[in-house]
Amino acid sequence: MARRREKRSSATESSERRHNRRDESKPRDGEPDSDRKLITIFVVFFFVIPAVSMAVYKVKFADRVIIETEPSIRQKGIIKTDIHFQEILTEHSKASENSSARHYDCPVLAYITPWNSKGYDMAKIYNSKFTHLSPVWYDLKSQGNGLVLEGRHNADKGWIQELRSRGNAMILPRVVLEAVPEELLKKKKLRAKAISLIVTECKEMEYDGIVLESWSRWAGYGVLHDPDMRKMALQFVKQLGDALHEQHMQFMYVIGPPRSDTLQMYDFGPEDLQFLKDSVDGFSLMTYDFSNAQNPGPNAPLKWIDLTLKLLLGSSNNVDSTLARKVLLGINFYGNDFAISGGDGGTIIGRDYLALLQKHKPALHWDKESGEHIIMYRDDKNIKHAVFYPTLMSILLRLENARLWGIGISIWEIGQGLDYFFDLFQETISSENMTCQYNSG
Repeated sequence: MARRREKRSSATESSERRHNRRDESKPRDGEPDSDRKLITIFVVFFFVIPAVSMAVYKVKFADRVIIETEPSIRQKGIIKTDIHFQEILTEHSKASENSSARHYDCPVLAYITPWNSKGYDMAKIYNSKFTHLSPVWYDLKSQGNGLVLEGRHNADKGWIQELRSRGNAMILPRVVLEAVPEELLKKKKLRAKAISLIVTECKEMEYDGIVLESWSRWAGYGVLHDPDMRKMALQFVKQLGDALHEQHMQFMYVIGPPRSDTLQMYDFGPEDLQFLKDSVDGFSLMTYDFSNAQNPGPNAPLKWIDLTLKLLLGSSNNVDSTLARKVLLGINFYGNDFAISGGDGGTIIGRDYLALLQKHKPALHWDKESGEHIIMYRDDKNIKHAVFYPTLMSILLRLENARLWGIGISIWEIGQGLDYFFDLFQETISSENMTCQYNSG
């Protein structure tokens, strides 16, 4: 600043300063030099430095400022069993502005479906809350004497690019194995072709791997009742996982829950888990769809979830933490609307549920046994309906349960839920000595 003042002085004064340095110390406009220095120091320390510091703080700690000033979903007092429908209508869209916070330490896999475009937007906004994103794009089918992998037309490269620019979640499209299993599993060339098609597609499209769904299809065909075919099925899954790992890609496998208290031949069990553990990075466990139209009820009762985990992993007090971490507990973001005395009913998603709350203004009843909320209403034809749809409380209980087991999470699917569901993945719960931590404040 002193040099700028010197440039604004007269030409004569400047000339004198060049010839006689001592003239620089002479007072200008009657102002002592010591006073000028004091004023400069005062301005720098009391105005300039604080202003710069505040600007740097706001840039560097912007997210932290939001966390401190914005009330968390727990502080709002809306995670409870006695929730009122109006609280859901008022709060469901008020998700936290801090979309990057993630405190659940185990893998979190989120599915996205082409027929529910909201999921694509949710994946972009909440990318950092997930470790893996699985768009439901591909089917591997029989075609004549060969195979064909269909679904590239679903792939959205622009969306993938944007995801990668926003966070670190890996992209693992789902592939459903619809090829005739008797042919695929018995013929070595077909198995090799299937693996080649999948690995090549991943390389060409620059995916991070795939999620494979085949076990439920094989069970439906009846091939898992045959011990030899069952071994071939497991061997194929292992070979595919190993092939992907050779290319430094990840492989996740979808498994269904047992339908009884004891494992059947067609169920995926603990021995299967042990056989595949080195070839599979995560087992997406479908712990939902417990009930159906013929047997209406909750989507995923807590006792049933625990039974499923015990059959797979043994006791939660003596679980192999490395293996448990690979199991991803399925959490549904959809619900079911059951017509109790005939009539229409079926799957509902977030917008449908909100419309029901708005129209019928029902009371929400908490079912302690299942750990789910239920609403009852009568439609325009006076038919009684029972609706089971996730709430903050029901999801939180399942997240806590997953934490206690030290397992991950898989969500079907993120376009079907309410916006504030995602805030649960940044809340904290004390979790000392747990392999997977889910932190909640």
